[in-house]
Formats: sequence, C-alpha cells, structure tokens
Amino acid sequence: MATRKASCNCGQLSVTYDGPDPARISLCQCYECQRRTGSAFSWQTRLPIEHVTREGQSTTRTFPSDSGKPAEFRSCDSGGATYHFCPVCGSTVYWELAIAPEFVGVAAGTFADPTFPPPMISGFAAYGAKWAMNVSDLPMPGGHYVTTTGHHMAAHERDHPTRSVVSAGSR
Repeated sequence: MATRKASCNCGQLSVTYDGPDPARISLCQCYECQRRTGSAFSWQTRLPIEHVTREGQSTTRTFPSDSGKPAEFRSCDSGGATYHFCPVCGSTVYWELAIAPEFVGVAAGTFADPTFPPPMISGFAAYGAKWAMNVSDLPMPGGHYVTTTGHHMAAHERDHPTRSVVSAGSR
C-alpha cells in the first residue's frame, strides 16, 4: 500500500489516496477529456472511494450539462460525471462518475509523481489529433477500448475514423 497525494496547482484542493496501485489507469482521447485537460488526451485513474480523502473547496461542473441536452458525441463519461476543480487556480483534480459511484476519478498528472504507474488501457483513439502520438500503438495490458463505433480499433483505423453521434444515455 502506498500513500499518494494529488493536488491542484495552488495546493488548495487535494486528494490523498492510501491504497494499492490503482487497478485502472487510462489514456483517453475523447472530446470531453480533450476539453477538460486542454490537451490531446487525458491520463487518469479510478481509485476506490474507501481509500480516498478529499480536502479543500471545489467548484463543480456536470457533464453532460444539467440542461438536459444530450451530449453530441460519445465520451468516456457519457453516463454522467461531476468534475471538481479548484476555484482559485482552476485545476481539475477529481471527479465522480455516475457509472462507477464506488470510485473517484483523478487526473493522474495531479499526483506530480514520476513513479506513478503507467496507463494500462486507452480509449477513443478515433477522436485523437492526427499529429499526436498514436496511443493505439502503445502496449496496453488491458487493451484498447471503445471507438466511436463501439469496437476495438486497429492501428490503421486511426487514419479513417468513423464518427457517430451518441446521446448521453447510449453506450
């Protein structure tokens, strides 16, 4: 068991994890992750809630929005998520996923720990920027999952993805 602390840039909002190495660490290239991180993909983990302590004040954002309007694209959080970010510096630190209430999602980079385990799965490569590294070519012990068409993606498919519009309730 290890104790790891994730925090925002200013340190006001944090998550402390006291438990075994996470069972799920992923790279995601869905549009929601790109928009949330401002990057080509997100490096994230899900931590069992019973091993997590949250400290500090957060501001929240819900996806899809509370307006009732469905998402216009499929994402890793299409089932719904509430993101917690620091009201001082704006860093997203953690989130709750409607489909996995027993876990807390955490942006792995907020641990700022070069010993943090590598990703074991990746997803939504069809949404990835063409100039970015091809995550589909990286070895992932858990495999590569869910494309826009719902099947595993072969490396050659990345150059010609089929994009589909899926409502927030679809999976």
